Amino acid sequence: MKILVVGGGGREHAIVWKLKASNSVHKIFCAPGNPGIAESAECVALQINQSTELADFAEANKIDLTVVGPEDPLTDGIVDYFEKRNLPIFGPNRQSALLEGSKTYAKKVMKRFNVPTASYCEFDDFAEALAYVKEQGLPIVIKADGLAAGKGVTVAETLEEAETALQAAMLQKIFGESGTKVVIEECLLGEEMTVLAFVDGVTVLPMVPSQDHKPVFDGDRGPNTGGMGAYSPVPHLEHWLPEIEKSIIRPVAEGLAAEGTPFSGILYTGLMLTENGPKVIEFNVRFGDPEAQVVLPRLENDLAEVLLAVAEQRLHEINLRWKAGASVCVIAAAPGYPGPPVKGLQISLPENLVADSQIFHAGTTLQKQQLVTNGGRVFGVTAQGIDIEEARQRAYSLLEGVIFKGKHFRKDIAAKALN
Repeated sequence: MKILVVGGGGREHAIVWKLKASNSVHKIFCAPGNPGIAESAECVALQINQSTELADFAEANKIDLTVVGPEDPLTDGIVDYFEKRNLPIFGPNRQSALLEGSKTYAKKVMKRFNVPTASYCEFDDFAEALAYVKEQGLPIVIKADGLAAGKGVTVAETLEEAETALQAAMLQKIFGESGTKVVIEECLLGEEMTVLAFVDGVTVLPMVPSQDHKPVFDGDRGPNTGGMGAYSPVPHLEHWLPEIEKSIIRPVAEGLAAEGTPFSGILYTGLMLTENGPKVIEFNVRFGDPEAQVVLPRLENDLAEVLLAVAEQRLHEINLRWKAGASVCVIAAAPGYPGPPVKGLQISLPENLVADSQIFHAGTTLQKQQLVTNGGRVFGVTAQGIDIEEARQRAYSLLEGVIFKGKHFRKDIAAKALN
């Protein structure tokens, strides 16, 4: 198989790395890719929003499957465009991608299929939104309705924080049109967990769960990021998995199929495990980042075969197999993140990686053959071990050899599992 991966971040590096190990794959292209991806794939100078050019490339190079990493091209309809041209592609179409592209749409889907989630109200008027916050009380959750790179959510503990978040989204437009409408939710209490599932419209195959760490500072403090690290498994929460599959993932997949809009691709379910059971915080429609970096190393199957089975609606033929042990990813972030990061900082990496460890490039580029920072999340430093404690120790040990000025990382990734 020849595969084209669309994207250039840590998630895409993890996908390419896993595909490289597939016996069925003999050539991988990645558009646009990054310096780390370039070690395993041929990088193509095309951007993720260039659907026509990407399709032309896939056609000219006889690509057997295009795999879309990020959410933006999915919500823009890249899958619809490829399918019109009879080009094989993995991912949900524009309609299905609304599960991530619009918080309001996702809430309405959950309501139709009786999926447990936080109570909410939607607003496109700032004054009405602020009045609702004052009426409901604190803490309260404010979300930009559209895509915001994982940064469009504020858990407001004070009225001042809530008002600032509403002003930023609705008046200052820091998320562009994504913040024109906001969803205001009750604040769910509990611990978070993510369950990714392969879905081909009919068959649902959940993956092993993981736990992300969104806030930028230790102890879950500070503003939300795209994710500061993750680990898998999540032993203290996994007793909820049968209930999550039965009451959340399957009702959504089966309900959408029954309505004539079947979902195909990866359904990412972000959950809060409350005292009343699991409730959905959000749906995404692609591999999580950094969840992919800890889940994919545990997958024993040939990833290309699984993705192709989804695209060809024969996922029922697949039996997912998972490695024992654990995987931990710690994000090395540039100074300034999650605000505007400092770019162009010189990077030094360990010369040789030990077994069962990976450094996934997320925000790097080359300047005059020197590797430098080029984004907020620079690397996903990942390691596996016989248990979470060993994987965690290996990841943090590897992180010591990743050097650039002002490197920031959380020191408590996976600590909840150990506590």
